[in-house]
Amino acid sequence: MQLFDEVGELVRTMAPDELGDVQMRSHRRGLKVWFGPTSPIKEHYEAQLIPRRHVDRTDGLALEIGFHAEHKDETENDAVIGVLLAAKKRWQRELGAEAESGAFLGNDGWRRISDIWLEPDLDDPELGFEIASRLVDYLTTLEPIRQSR
Repeated sequence: MQLFDEVGELVRTMAPDELGDVQMRSHRRGLKVWFGPTSPIKEHYEAQLIPRRHVDRTDGLALEIGFHAEHKDETENDAVIGVLLAAKKRWQRELGAEAESGAFLGNDGWRRISDIWLEPDLDDPELGFEIASRLVDYLTTLEPIRQSR
């Protein structure tokens, strides 16, 4: 089983039912999670491997875990993140200082609130659980705010 297939199975068992129907799509380098329709939506959660150069301009690998707003219209992405940032005191208690907001890593028009893990040990047998647990932290903390707008 590939890493992100494992993460997806763990997220499915850990995500609370009250958030709605959890949908997901995994691939070799990541997992996308959203609620509602079966087709992916522009506001979703991801755990994905990205080139480290998008983080600190050095070679290597990074793992990003968090929320994305990927609408074509940058102002719509800003509005989505604005709602979440207005509740920052509430979610930062749960997610901690590791949760950063800003432009998406690799596309300046998209927005994110996410953690970055530099050089994750892809051979660590606990990594799948750690990723799933952190992704569920984001789901349970941000999704109620996002759904209430």
